[in-house]
Amino acid sequence: MKRLLIADDDAGMRAALEARFVRRGWLVDVAVNGSEARAKFRPGLHRLVISDVRMPGCDGFELMREVQTTSAGTAVILLTAYACVPDAVEAMRHGACDYLVKPVSFEQLELTVEQVLRRAELQAKEENKDTESLVGQSAVWQQALGRARQAAASDADVLIEAESGTGKELVARLIHRLSARKAGPFVAVNCAAFPETLLESELFGHARGAFTGAVGARPGKFETASGGTLLLDEVGEMPLALQPKLLRVLQEREFDRLGSNQTVRVDLRVVSTTNRPLEKEVAEGRFRADLYYRLNVIPIALPPLRERAGDIRELACHFTQLYGASPSGAMVTGAMVTGAVATLSNDLLARLEQQPWPGNVRELANFVRRAVALSAGGEIGLEAFDHGKIFPPRAPRAPEWKPGLSLGEMERQLFAMTLDATGGNRARAAELLGVSLRTVRNKVREFGLPPRANYRSSSVP
Repeated sequence: MKRLLIADDDAGMRAALEARFVRRGWLVDVAVNGSEARAKFRPGLHRLVISDVRMPGCDGFELMREVQTTSAGTAVILLTAYACVPDAVEAMRHGACDYLVKPVSFEQLELTVEQVLRRAELQAKEENKDTESLVGQSAVWQQALGRARQAAASDADVLIEAESGTGKELVARLIHRLSARKAGPFVAVNCAAFPETLLESELFGHARGAFTGAVGARPGKFETASGGTLLLDEVGEMPLALQPKLLRVLQEREFDRLGSNQTVRVDLRVVSTTNRPLEKEVAEGRFRADLYYRLNVIPIALPPLRERAGDIRELACHFTQLYGASPSGAMVTGAMVTGAVATLSNDLLARLEQQPWPGNVRELANFVRRAVALSAGGEIGLEAFDHGKIFPPRAPRAPEWKPGLSLGEMERQLFAMTLDATGGNRARAAELLGVSLRTVRNKVREFGLPPRANYRSSSVP
């Protein structure tokens, strides 16, 4: 049964809200102020909190922050008798699902409750889609996911190094959802998205008057993520001047807000991601060695898509299903809702396996999404390449002839690279080399070249 918590120091308002929601089939807990509400709140039990903003002791903002910290899936609606734009902005920035000014009609409140619960449901579905996007059976990909699951079982900090578009944030979310902190918040901050002066405030918060425009105190991402997981996205972009403070937080789990000397203690796990090789950044003096070692307790390296070409077909089919369905479950093609299910032809799938995908899984997902959106339904063929820029197939690697190389070694390299380009297809290699299939077979045995199963997909159309 649905359960909510109401916090309001106005006895009449409290009783009226309780009676209304009880008639709608809710189980209702009530509190006379924020402190009592904080004591009565149960993460995972209360789906919704409705709270007045101005209450003695713990006010609505403090209650909201605690609810969001301990139970990210709980929706919060704030009520106030004082229409104040800065308060409304602050409420929405820190996790309130809505902010209503009293007097508010019960019809409006019920409509708002329905909307915020619907949004929460859709967000949960999107998170599930994120997890489902971690598809692929290649050995290198499964090895990386296995390391992520091992990391989730501990509380150690994690560093994920990989190229852009490989799914670093998805793996970070997987670690959070499989960890003992899954009931807590997952908070992400992009270290490359803020200038140095704003990044410090974003991470550690600030006190009132800490700088021009700081009209009130504000908690930072470390504080908001307490009890859960903090993702430091692209941590390699963090300015050198901020790195010592980050190191202290990682070591001590405490810090001071900007402009304050009051120490704040936090309990969280930090997952960092980077598309730069941090070891190289350390060697070149752009990243502190002690911070690198502190972040890199459990390292996870994600392979680029070109190293897991065997997963491209499965990923493409997954994205076709994902982007071919509307929220209602009807199949969507372009602007039309039809009964036709979009599918990818074998020719198209084979060509996708030949592409280099420098943008990795993100680029593949965008290509499939565009192909589905611009198709007329049914099977999508090679015409999908006409919808936008796509990189050409991988070209066979040219042999690296060196002075003094024997004729036999040159011949071995030529056969090896031709087989690599054809995905181990000996008949196609024989055609390209202008020799018989028997000659190719003999050379494979003579040079000890690997069997076809060891080759990736063909790069020759």
